[in-house]
Amino acid sequence: KTMKVWDVRQGNKCVASAALPDKIFTMSTTSNRIVVGTSNRHVWVYDFRNLSEPEQKRESALKFQTRSLRCFPNGSGYAMSSIEGRVAMEYFDPAMAQTKKYAFKCHRAQDDKGVDTVYPVNALGFHPSYGTFATGGCDGKVIMWDGENKKRLQAPWAYPTSIAALDFNPTGAMLAVASSYTFEEGEKQAPPDQIFFRSVSDAEVRPRPKQPA
Repeated sequence: KTMKVWDVRQGNKCVASAALPDKIFTMSTTSNRIVVGTSNRHVWVYDFRNLSEPEQKRESALKFQTRSLRCFPNGSGYAMSSIEGRVAMEYFDPAMAQTKKYAFKCHRAQDDKGVDTVYPVNALGFHPSYGTFATGGCDGKVIMWDGENKKRLQAPWAYPTSIAALDFNPTGAMLAVASSYTFEEGEKQAPPDQIFFRSVSDAEVRPRPKQPA
């Protein structure tokens, strides 16, 4: 329940800390903010310059436990995911939050009887230049999305087991994907833990604006 800020320039010295009322599940940063996702579906937004009090206290727009949270590259908001196969797009500015925020379903499969299987969305990662983003789920798939235009960009990329983590390199030309069973179905035989490095083309990550009617 404690968040700490470290300065590697000072030999990994802890320069600030903040106590939170809930267990910390995930966090992300922008140039001047730290966003923390905790248990009980809470989100705490801090200014780096003042950790004594959160700048904003929010409740997740998603109804189930938070799994991952990542800030937009432009610093205007954040995406967060849950165990119930959903992602929410949120904004720091209250005015923008009311008009632009939304949530969508993903990482789901339907059998031949029409029964849905819903997978946790464990990982989020934004392309550093375009602001499009990847999601990774317990279905072992990675999907690219254009959040601004509310579009899926390509067919899912499949991996041997659950996606535990993912992220782009600084240029956005490479995506690292950690494939590791996360015990969402309890103890069972699973493929070995592996890390994959995928080269991504511009066409796979570039936004696709809506065509005028």
